[in-house]
Amino acid sequence: MFGFKFVKFQPSEYVMKMKNGKVVREGVGLSFYYYEPTTSVAVVPVSSIDVPFMFEEMTNDYQKVTVQGQLTYRIAGYRKMTEILNYTYDLKHKRYLSDDPGKLDQRMINIAKVRLKKYLERMPLREALQFSEQLAFNVRKEVAQDEELENIGLQLLGLSILAVLPNKETMRALEARAREEILQSADEALYERRNASIEQERRVKENELNTEIAVETKKQQIRETELAAERAILLKRNEMKEEQLRFDTEMEEKKRALIELTVSNRKAESDAKAYELAAVMKSLEGVNPNVLQSMTNMDMNPDKLIAIAFQELAEKAEKIGQLNITPDLLQGLMENRMR
Repeated sequence: MFGFKFVKFQPSEYVMKMKNGKVVREGVGLSFYYYEPTTSVAVVPVSSIDVPFMFEEMTNDYQKVTVQGQLTYRIAGYRKMTEILNYTYDLKHKRYLSDDPGKLDQRMINIAKVRLKKYLERMPLREALQFSEQLAFNVRKEVAQDEELENIGLQLLGLSILAVLPNKETMRALEARAREEILQSADEALYERRNASIEQERRVKENELNTEIAVETKKQQIRETELAAERAILLKRNEMKEEQLRFDTEMEEKKRALIELTVSNRKAESDAKAYELAAVMKSLEGVNPNVLQSMTNMDMNPDKLIAIAFQELAEKAEKIGQLNITPDLLQGLMENRMR
């Protein structure tokens, strides 16, 4: 009525109410009455904006790749953005009066594309395919520091690369090469397993030989110990024999000295007896033999006296005519003999 109307905006929209070219009110999610002939409104989105992208680039080895990804940004400087781009909002038809807001996504894609192209031109195909995450990190870091974004009031929240894909022919060639590498790796793994098995078997045999050598060495040590023990026993026996021989020698030496002493004593004793006998014989020189015989027969056993008598009879047998011996005399002699 009379040109006055009411409008309400969402909390995800930053609203600037302008009248006669001047901002009279601004904020997030405003609601107000306005006079249509003299009021204009600029609406800037507050929430983050996701922008998918896909483009082709050339790698360092002249291979064409397709880069797929997504970037996320937000408008940080609302007034600065409205000064550069036209964000005037048609309150009647609920749309922007200009297509500038739609161009912002492409601007972000172009900025990211320039950085991606710079890195891809330095990378060979294999590296570009394998290190997409590192590529996204480097590009995100450079885009976040870009002066153009700061000048227009934009803030990069994230950038991710979903895929870096070569063309179909290159993909098939890479698949074939990768397949050959896999097969080669499988063959190498098989050879390594065989070599490992052979090496393990060699180690087992070597351990067996080392065990046999250790056993033989131990046997040799045992035998050497036994021989050393036997040698020690023989040496001990020889020492005992030598000691016994020394003892026997000493005993024989003592026996020889004893014999010599005994012989010497006996010789001295014989000499004494001979001297005594010589002295006796010398004293008996000139004595009648019959007297000596009579002195000898003194205190002699009757049997011996009879025997001497018979001996004298026998010596003078030619002078004896007849000799009678009684049986009693012979029996007496025999009885004394048996006693």
